[in-house]
Amino acid sequence: MAINQKIDRITQVEEREFEAACTALAAGELVVYPTETLYALGADARNPEALARLVALKGREPGKPIALIAADLAMVTELVQSFPTPALRLARRFWPGPLTLVLPARAGLSEVLVNDEGGVGIRVPDHRIARQLSARLGAPLTATSANLAGGVPATTLKAARAALGEGVAVYLEGGELGRQAASTVVAFQHGGLRVLRPGPIDETQLYAALRQ
Repeated sequence: MAINQKIDRITQVEEREFEAACTALAAGELVVYPTETLYALGADARNPEALARLVALKGREPGKPIALIAADLAMVTELVQSFPTPALRLARRFWPGPLTLVLPARAGLSEVLVNDEGGVGIRVPDHRIARQLSARLGAPLTATSANLAGGVPATTLKAARAALGEGVAVYLEGGELGRQAASTVVAFQHGGLRVLRPGPIDETQLYAALRQ
């Protein structure tokens, strides 16, 4: 009985923290949350003030676009002008998972999310908390690593808190992360596939999926 009571209390604490994070995001504040790779610094991607707050806190260098996470494939399609067939094949094969696709951005996205070629990087993460935050908000979240620009990506909540401090409204615990490298980043902006950042999904796996 004591063990069950302890589990119930932990669940209730997690739920309260999750609700606090959802409320903060909706109010334009910042949240640190776990993904299957690293801790991420989240803001509502639709909110210009929240994005400006994130850029200022992180010290993000101009011209370096901020990647996003989404709750599901349907949310991703709302953010892009087109979804090339090869990219869609990879999404269906590897999402949820550590694969970021850079696709032609739909008009109206903030310039801090879009690269010089008009692309936005986005993925559906293989982590329940990350997906549920996006689903509850009804919008994509920023997925930049939870550290200051040029710093070491946070693999623990303690490291994220030490780097970002009171600039973050809510920190969501996810245990020690970093057992898996940051997501593979693949661009599909001009017809072909370009691996912009190697990661857990290698080129052999990517091309094998495209041949299926």
